[in-house]
Amino acid sequence: MLPSPPQLRVCVLASGSSGNCIHVETPTTALLIDAGLSARETLRRMALAGLDPAKVQAICITHEHSDHVAGLRNLSKKLNARLYANSETARHIRNGDGLPWNLFTSGSSFAVGDIDLLPFPLPHDAYDPVGFVLTSGASRLGIATDLGIATSVARERLRGCQLVVLEANHDEDLVHSCTRPWSLKQRILGRQGHLSNEMAAALLADIAGDTLRQVFLAHLSRECNDLERALHAVRSHLLSAGLGHIQILPTHPDRPSEFAEC
Repeated sequence: MLPSPPQLRVCVLASGSSGNCIHVETPTTALLIDAGLSARETLRRMALAGLDPAKVQAICITHEHSDHVAGLRNLSKKLNARLYANSETARHIRNGDGLPWNLFTSGSSFAVGDIDLLPFPLPHDAYDPVGFVLTSGASRLGIATDLGIATSVARERLRGCQLVVLEANHDEDLVHSCTRPWSLKQRILGRQGHLSNEMAAALLADIAGDTLRQVFLAHLSRECNDLERALHAVRSHLLSAGLGHIQILPTHPDRPSEFAEC
């Protein structure tokens, strides 16, 4: 029996503390996860990636931090896209009053065109942060870009995905040695902070199973990480676990990623 053809096509338009935005599409549906760039910059990056803004039907928000929602109001107007968030996130987005929200609840799926989205809770220092599992046909994509620890719920939701966008935020030694205030270091390293390279690698090895084929490493810290360090840490861990077939893909704060499909 031949494998099912890819349904979901993914481009990470931006990833990092300066802004986050992920474009996901099928042949008939397109949506954005988060809107952390200005509307103008989002449209510029979509043009660089050859993506048509007129096809975007929805913007789905993971949490209210500015690097995920900074361009939301203007972008929603330009795209005329439906807005999705849970009630706590919608309530606490700065300057978000009056936006026409479609509210979801963690654990309850909703559909945008032929893409089903299942939001699930993540441990992060926001009001009600979520990740998403997106499915279309046999294709399954997991997104978890801000989490302090890999909870059992996150592991359960991400298992079975062929493609995952996962944060590998920092190298723990660099966090300890950097000049940031101790309070900020505690926040980053805490249970509601961000995953280190090593924690991301361990999570990927745990959820890989027989299905995981590609991973975007996301939300890399500018001061306490670098792409080469993150790629090496994750690849080395996966190789030692017999998972060297999994392709590790970079994301960037200043330009779109390559495309991946599942």
